[in-house]
Amino acid sequence: MDTHGEKTGIFAKKELWIGIGTGLFILIAFISPTPHSLVEVMEKYGYVQKMIDWEIAHNAKEAAAKTMIVLGIVPMAIVFFAVEALPIGVTGILMPLLAYFFGLLPFNMIGKTFAGDAPLFMLGVFALGATVVEVGFHKRLAVWLLGWTKGFWVPMIVLCISMSIVGSFMSAPAMCSFMVPVMMAVYYGSVKATSPEGEVVHDPALAKYLLFSLCFALNMGGPGTPSAGGRNVIMMGFFTEYGIPITYSGWMQYGWPLVPLGSTMLLLYMATLFSKKIKTRDLTPGLQHIKEETRKMGKMKYPEYITAGTLFLIVALWIFGGEATGLGGPALLALVIPVLFKTVKFEQVIKRISFNAWFMYCGALTLGALLKESGGALWLATTFLNALSQVGMDKGYGLWVGMSAFSGLVTNFMSDAATVALIGPIVVPMGIMTGVAGEPWAIGMAVALASSYAHFLIVGSPANALTFALGVYPDTNKRALEAIDFVKYGFGFFILSMLLLWIIGFLVVYPIIGFPEGILEQASKVLQSTAVK
Repeated sequence: MDTHGEKTGIFAKKELWIGIGTGLFILIAFISPTPHSLVEVMEKYGYVQKMIDWEIAHNAKEAAAKTMIVLGIVPMAIVFFAVEALPIGVTGILMPLLAYFFGLLPFNMIGKTFAGDAPLFMLGVFALGATVVEVGFHKRLAVWLLGWTKGFWVPMIVLCISMSIVGSFMSAPAMCSFMVPVMMAVYYGSVKATSPEGEVVHDPALAKYLLFSLCFALNMGGPGTPSAGGRNVIMMGFFTEYGIPITYSGWMQYGWPLVPLGSTMLLLYMATLFSKKIKTRDLTPGLQHIKEETRKMGKMKYPEYITAGTLFLIVALWIFGGEATGLGGPALLALVIPVLFKTVKFEQVIKRISFNAWFMYCGALTLGALLKESGGALWLATTFLNALSQVGMDKGYGLWVGMSAFSGLVTNFMSDAATVALIGPIVVPMGIMTGVAGEPWAIGMAVALASSYAHFLIVGSPANALTFALGVYPDTNKRALEAIDFVKYGFGFFILSMLLLWIIGFLVVYPIIGFPEGILEQASKVLQSTAVK
């Protein structure tokens, strides 16, 4: 049944889910005893002293209590985000609010976690998508990309493969910002063509099929190249620190084979999942509808040229600007250029920006920062490593599987770059100490590659958040996706993505490509020299 985003059944019982989330928070934060291992990790790695220096704790006991509160926030946030017990933007705002009231970080740091480069980047990307749609440029993009295709499967094959390849070389959020409206335009044209005269009978399964195919395809491009995301570049930096740098093409040898295989797996997964649910089996009317509307638009006009120039300028700055411009700086041009060149009114852009999703993403960044700065994430990682050693998975393939699984899970709750930045310093030396040939490249890449597979929570990646926010029915402006849909359809694909990495990546690509001779010995020398110092 088409609910147009309205929840039904148990997921509609918001008071129940608010109670469950709050109960989990209270249980972990204030009732459960503090694990002795948590205190040990916090003392060993300096988190206790850091909190004392910040004047938010006076001793180890108080510092550990703060971290327990952070650990309690995590399951509450998961429940609230997943079932939308509160508006997702309100849940996002809860993260800094709790940090303020419980003194989890110094006051001057909390605001920075909520409004740094990444939130400004997201705001600009939302604005870019709004401008592209407002001037109709997304229709031309759709015609260029999919206009030559017909039927159902050919457009979907082209979409999944092209988006995963593009997502391996450039910003997935940028592609999402204008491709989501394209998918909804194709959807609307297709269902309208098969509906009775004078009304539109929606096909929610088709909308979900198109949106998740796009979103997951872009996520699957993440392992391909270093330019696919900061997570890959961060891991490359760790390799360099140990005297074993990896080149751009070297990274591609290990990561890129997963891209076309991943997009093919996505096609099969989505077809299996939705084949019996979709009523509209032909996308040709939707594609023809867009082509017809594009023909009516005539030749490209001034607003479209400015929008196209803005798009290519921002993407170029993201790729070539590096640390000099960051991600937020170029993205904010999407809010300024349309106004300066009088292509779209500022008020029109603001109306199209989903601040609900933006606040959600900002809150997710604050939660990630709380986990990192409190020592909670490091304790979870070390606990996981200890559990792996208990079952004989402390070296080689077992270690790669275990730590990539941990990385994949964590990246669904916090930034992929933050995940690699946090886990990398732990697993790289651990890989060296195992003495297995090919380390620490093998374990380092296992962690980095898995951090791309953030499929099952909307906070997992900017692409997820954008798909959720921009995926609206053109006639009603209601959301086509619910937060729980990411769990329902994304978790299964997350498992398949991890299996692809474990089977093809570790058992096929690693042995065939091999690892350079001497990297283990060189990294061991650096590790030993660091230990001596």
